[in-house]
Parts: sequence; C-alpha cells; structure tokens
Amino acid sequence: TILHNIKLYAEPGQKVAFVGSTGAGKTTITNLINRFYDIQDGKIKYDGININKIKKADLRRSLGIVLQDTHLFTGTVADNIRYGNLNATDEEVAKAAKLANADGFIERLPQGYDTVLTGDGSNLSQGQRQLLAIARAAIADPPVLILDEATSSIDTRTEHLVQGGMDSLMYGRTTFVIAHRLSTVRNSDAIMVLEQGRIIERGSHESLIAKAGKYYQLYTGAFELE
Repeated sequence: TILHNIKLYAEPGQKVAFVGSTGAGKTTITNLINRFYDIQDGKIKYDGININKIKKADLRRSLGIVLQDTHLFTGTVADNIRYGNLNATDEEVAKAAKLANADGFIERLPQGYDTVLTGDGSNLSQGQRQLLAIARAAIADPPVLILDEATSSIDTRTEHLVQGGMDSLMYGRTTFVIAHRLSTVRNSDAIMVLEQGRIIERGSHESLIAKAGKYYQLYTGAFELE
C-alpha cells in the first residue's frame, strides 16, 4: 500500500497543491487522477462519475498535463504546440504561445514558429521546452490541469516567465499542482502536506503557517523540495 486514507475534494476552478519530500506520494496521486494506473481500493470521482467508468481517452482529453520532463518531437515549433489540438489554426497556436509567455523566445528563433526542432528539442533550453509544454496544454484548453511545476533547473528570469505562463494557464481551471518551490503555492485554495503516503496537514498557506507544523518547517527552513 502506497497511499493511506487519502481523502480530498477539489471544487471546479480550485487550485490544490501537493507538497512533501521525495516519495511522499505526490506524483502517485496525480498518476491516479489520469489513470496512468488504477487504484485497487477506494474511488476517484470526476463530476460525480467514478473515473474507472470513463474511457481513458475521454478522461485524458479533459486533463492538461505539464510535467517536469517535456517531450518534443521532430517538427516545427508550431507543430509541437499544435500537438495539444491538431485542428488548431496558426492564430490559435500564436495565441496559446502568447498565453504561455513562449512567444518572445519563439519569435527570436531563426524561422520563428517554422523553426524545426530535433532530438527532443535539444536545441532549446529547459525553460523554453517547459514554455512550449505550457503552450501545448493551453491550446488543448482542458477544464482540469495537472502541473508538476519543477523549475529547479531554470534561471530566475525564465522561471518568472514559466510561472507567469502557468498562472495564465491555471486561471479558471481546476488545477492539481505538485509543488517543488513552496513560494509558488501560497495562492492555492488548499495545500496538502504529504508524508509517507498520508496527508498529515491540509489548509490554506496562512492557516498552515499559523499551525506551525510540518508545512511551517518546510516553508521557513527550506524553500526547495526534491
């Protein structure tokens, strides 16, 4: 058993953050939400429907996922963004890039949106790849988002761009965030502090700081979690 007595509820449009050290169960929860694997016991309901009754393809079409590791394929920048919605027009691609704060660096590329990426986008920085992942999620326009917001390998200026893109993307959507830097989850509606597969604390940033427990220790002692 990996997760123990996990109970949580997200209202439409809420931002729920998961914090805790490596192996606490943060990624496991998000993998269960999108059915990368199924639970053996318990229920996960989406709009009141048990998710094992929803076809995986339909479920995943309504979930946008931005992971730590962005996978890009050989093709143009525009094609890589359009992967989130294959029917998107050039205007929609540009709009998604703008929302993600990716348009600035794209326009500086040799052929702009027509620049061909190869080797999983090896000619781009980690931050630029992440901006494209945000644009890809934006163009899919999903009602629910899962963000693994690892920005540890990004310089400060790019991190502000990535964070701004993520904030734009989260607006009006139900969002589950795996938080690495606690400074980015202060505005969450609910923060779940996990330890060894259990939720040991939950609440808003202010209520958890006032509680002076595990979250308080993490926030005041170390801003970065691996």
